[in-house]
Amino acid sequence: MEYKVPTVAELAAAGETPDVLFWVGCAGSFDDRYKNVTRAFVKILNKIGIKFAVLGPEESCTGDPARRAGNEFLFQMQAMSNIQVLNGYEIKRIVTACPHCFNVLKNEYPALGGSYEVMHHSSFLQQLINEGKITLKGGGEFKGKRITYHDSCYLGRGNGIYEAPREVLEALDAELVEMKRSKAKGLCCGAGGAQMWKEPEPGFPDPKKSKDINVERAEEALATGAQTIAVACPFCMVMLSDGVKAKNKENEVDVVDLAELIDRNL
Repeated sequence: MEYKVPTVAELAAAGETPDVLFWVGCAGSFDDRYKNVTRAFVKILNKIGIKFAVLGPEESCTGDPARRAGNEFLFQMQAMSNIQVLNGYEIKRIVTACPHCFNVLKNEYPALGGSYEVMHHSSFLQQLINEGKITLKGGGEFKGKRITYHDSCYLGRGNGIYEAPREVLEALDAELVEMKRSKAKGLCCGAGGAQMWKEPEPGFPDPKKSKDINVERAEEALATGAQTIAVACPFCMVMLSDGVKAKNKENEVDVVDLAELIDRNL
């Protein structure tokens, strides 16, 4: 399917403004695996006729990693730069597939003068399904198949979004099976705690029994018997994919974003 990805600057040059700004994020722009999620979401927007645009080269990091690492100065510099661009284009509504970008844009930018309606793509997709704008193929490739969903911390515990991703999965007519720990009690994949970039701490009480947290989470997902692990965060995708590989199950179980699941069934 051919699809278009206009920039806000291109629309502005034509005297137009987008209804929705798609904030792509660093992972969606540069991570080879997560670029597929970006493509899938853009295809959905094209197919149902949403008037959207991206910032393209004018989009920079939200500053979230800097603030979490304690570099408040860098965060405010990056945030103010983005807010200047967004306000300059009079952006009102933003959707993003990254829960980390979603959290900082929604909850932390207003204090710096950047107030927008910000949605995570799970809520956006749920809304489009409920409005009948997304109609999924009956009996698609996931009909009756077991799917389990891993809650992103920044989406779930951070912002209370638990049901939207599950309602999107239910629309696929799949069998949604929950892991032992889910929703508010869900186990973090480890990325939010910086485990993506370091070795695990020694186990307690036996230091010889340390285990990567993403491997433990992958074990919980595999225990459901699901053929598909659905995620809604680029960092959860990396951590769970690596966890599944550590259990030598990568040829049997897929780790897939919600947008990819919807795109495959449109």
